[in-house]
Amino acid sequence: MFITLEGCEGSGKTTQSTLLAKVLQKEGFEVVHTHEPGGTRISQQIRKILLDPENVGMTVLTELLLYLAVRAQHIKEVIKPALEEGKIVICDRFIDATLAYQGYGRGLDKNLIQGLNSLVIEDVKPELTFILDIDPAQGLKRAINIHKDISSEGMGDRLEQEKLEFHQRVREGYFEIARQEPQRVKIINQGKSIEEIHQILCGYVHEILKHKYPVEQKSPNF
Repeated sequence: MFITLEGCEGSGKTTQSTLLAKVLQKEGFEVVHTHEPGGTRISQQIRKILLDPENVGMTVLTELLLYLAVRAQHIKEVIKPALEEGKIVICDRFIDATLAYQGYGRGLDKNLIQGLNSLVIEDVKPELTFILDIDPAQGLKRAINIHKDISSEGMGDRLEQEKLEFHQRVREGYFEIARQEPQRVKIINQGKSIEEIHQILCGYVHEILKHKYPVEQKSPNF
């Protein structure tokens, strides 16, 4: 099973994906918890280039291709092998982030992005995606505060330093993605507590797992 978490900066993806991974591990499932951009040694090196605040001259097309390069390596080394071994993969950001950020946020051709994404992922696609929705202004403040010890002068990484209008377009992009794929993509409002959101995510995941592991089959407890 492949689960992804999406959302604007500071939406709590890492917190919720970590909680979800721990619960599933306690229930007896083998879980791989990973993230983009990153997940492998090579991908982490590309991540540094993508998020470095000094790389303000990076073109939109360069940005897109670097994210796709991260994904190609990530799928090859981590995601696909884990899924083939029957593990649950939980990933912070995946294909929807590229469409939201580079498509809706940057204004790149969405058909181009979807075509390149398809080329990179082959047959690997999330069965369930959670979009953790948060007001971009609030999320940016939260993200910069969390990363202030490692970011440039407490101003956030290269994406966190983008204008608020950019992040508002990203949010609208996520809404549109959810409208187009309601079966896969679920929007979770951040007005709830961490525990409430966690329980909502667990509910969706367990519902799918019930179909994957019928009662008569020997399976982890959930």
